[in-house]
Amino acid sequence: MNNRAYYLDSYTTQFNATIVERMLIDNHPAVILDTTYFYPTSGGQPFDRGQMNETAIVDVQVREQDGAVIHILEHELEDDQVSAVIDWQRRFDHMQHHTGQHILSQAFIQITGAQTIGFHMSDTSITIDLDRMELTPLQIEEAEQLANEIIWQNRSVTARNVSLEEAKKLTLRKIPTAYNGNLRLVEIEDFDLTACGGTHVASTGEIGLVKIIKQEKRGDKQRIEFRCGRRALNDYRRKHAIIVELTTQLTTGSSELSTTVQRLQDENKKTRRQFKKQQIELSRLEAVNLLSQGTRLGDILIVTHAFSDRDPGQIRALGSQLVRHEGVVALLGLAGDRAQLIFSRAAGAAGDMSELLKTALNQLGSRSGGGNETFAQGVGPSTDITHVQQAIETAEKQLLEEIGSMS
Repeated sequence: MNNRAYYLDSYTTQFNATIVERMLIDNHPAVILDTTYFYPTSGGQPFDRGQMNETAIVDVQVREQDGAVIHILEHELEDDQVSAVIDWQRRFDHMQHHTGQHILSQAFIQITGAQTIGFHMSDTSITIDLDRMELTPLQIEEAEQLANEIIWQNRSVTARNVSLEEAKKLTLRKIPTAYNGNLRLVEIEDFDLTACGGTHVASTGEIGLVKIIKQEKRGDKQRIEFRCGRRALNDYRRKHAIIVELTTQLTTGSSELSTTVQRLQDENKKTRRQFKKQQIELSRLEAVNLLSQGTRLGDILIVTHAFSDRDPGQIRALGSQLVRHEGVVALLGLAGDRAQLIFSRAAGAAGDMSELLKTALNQLGSRSGGGNETFAQGVGPSTDITHVQQAIETAEKQLLEEIGSMS
């Protein structure tokens, strides 16, 4: 319906046009122009941003029934004559990456035989999906190298329209399925020819470079994430800054950074193993001390204690140490911003820990807990060590009464 001038000229960023139709889309005013250089979202490439008569464009879409380009605006335009400006940095970024994708896709075909079956471009990520899962690091590096060689040779990039019949006679990388009418072909000189409706640079040198930054398996395909031009430079700057910071902190050169990090990881693992052994030994000694202070009633030994400034995991580990001893019931608590109660008993000891926990939590004003006869834990509101100890003593009293009634 309207002339898509970006097909003929991807470099124009300012133009005048006339509104030929107005509408409302999702509560936003929208217009169709008699001619436009704004690219609509399609083919994996996002829409152009910019302004019309100083009103921001929030989206550009293609109307399905007639192919008209719809410009969705932030505010209503009063005049039918518009002066439009395209965000050039965004447009050029898309041109670099879309052309870079063509080159990289062809490079993967030539190096690995892998076909591109998906392409996605956003403000944060550029990816292609390949139809092969098993690609070696060397193959990926070789494809990247070939792509950059084509870029640095500054080959021409041209576009032309042909009929579907003409296209079938050419060596195209890809022909859209179920397509009628003319096809727009984009050709990278003596390297790649494919049907595409996106915006592209005029020569490959404008891409600057292409850098693959990540690869991952996605089902039965391989996803390749890459950067071109300004995004590649920004990615390098960010990663270089990280390397400089790390080499400064670790007082090592960049070439030794990997070895240094590996050595520190090995040392950290060794330290953690030693620390764990020490924690186990300290927990054992603390358990022995608490056992000596417990309340004995026949074959049952009840150990109670309230802690502060401890990790809940340490309390659970201590409880496990205690109940390894026959007949032991361990009623432990932790004060702080969130009170915690951890009750456990040896297999042959008396008492239902879940019932004792309910009693203690009720005294703390909480019902957040649960468990079974041998182990139960719960949390309560912020409280001090005195109130935690009192809650434990209430549970201990209940247990003593139960044991007494059984004797």
